[in-house]
Amino acid sequence: MAEADDLFAEAAAKLSGVGGERDTAAARELFRRAGGLGRADAAVVFANLLASGVGGARDWPGALRLLASLGEVSARCRRELEIVSGMALDGEGDPAVVPEGEVVCETPHITLFRGLFTAGECRYLAEAAAPMLAPAVVVDAKTGRQVPDPVRTSQSAGFTWPLENPAVHALNRRIAAASATAPEQGEPLQVLRYRPGQAYKPHFDAIPGFSNQRAMTMLVWLNTDFDGGETAFPAAKMKLRGGVGDAILFRNMGPDGRPDPASAHAGLPVGKGEKWLASRWIRERPYEPPVGPRAA
Repeated sequence: MAEADDLFAEAAAKLSGVGGERDTAAARELFRRAGGLGRADAAVVFANLLASGVGGARDWPGALRLLASLGEVSARCRRELEIVSGMALDGEGDPAVVPEGEVVCETPHITLFRGLFTAGECRYLAEAAAPMLAPAVVVDAKTGRQVPDPVRTSQSAGFTWPLENPAVHALNRRIAAASATAPEQGEPLQVLRYRPGQAYKPHFDAIPGFSNQRAMTMLVWLNTDFDGGETAFPAAKMKLRGGVGDAILFRNMGPDGRPDPASAHAGLPVGKGEKWLASRWIRERPYEPPVGPRAA
């Protein structure tokens, strides 16, 4: 097992870009080898990378076969496979039917999708994210790094490359289909929890200076048993709150490619209960997590 542990550590370093250089192909192969030597968590990461196509050719059927094998000994993997099995997907994990939305505002441009996620998928995301929740952060415009800020007081968990299991990946592909973008343009799916009094003050999702800007944002309501917590767009004088699985897609940029001043929005304070949301920022072009001093 010592060899598997060494391979896992090397794979993690190459995937995260320790030393300033990332090698996703080498990382994927090292996770595969570590999994073959008995590191179950390495096999899980390899299955996730197979599903998403990070570090090599995407192999959705192969990822599901490996997930099923892992599910023989892992309740978590069985749960992920159960969620995927309940989805209407084609052979590559894309939604069988492209979700259709309704434009509810022109400035900023906001599209509402009823039932983008099912109630079961919403419960799954909340339960999968719960053990990983940590204080939410924002991107510092000067450094590009993620930092705590009193403007955002919720907790969040992100499904980064090694954590983006096939169930989460299939949901990301549904978001991509709904937004008419490529799945690779999305940042890691985040799950947010707001407790009473917590909020996200008015802000912009577009970050000044980014060369690959956050063009759009998708928000999905995962529950409804809370008071307050509407998503407000001050410029449009709108407050939105959806049912379980409903989503809004809004544009952060205007036709000229510049951040849209009307896209400022806020998560209003929660009164009673807990508000759970899923959020995905969608870039202009394929996104890769930062390596180095600036997350642009």
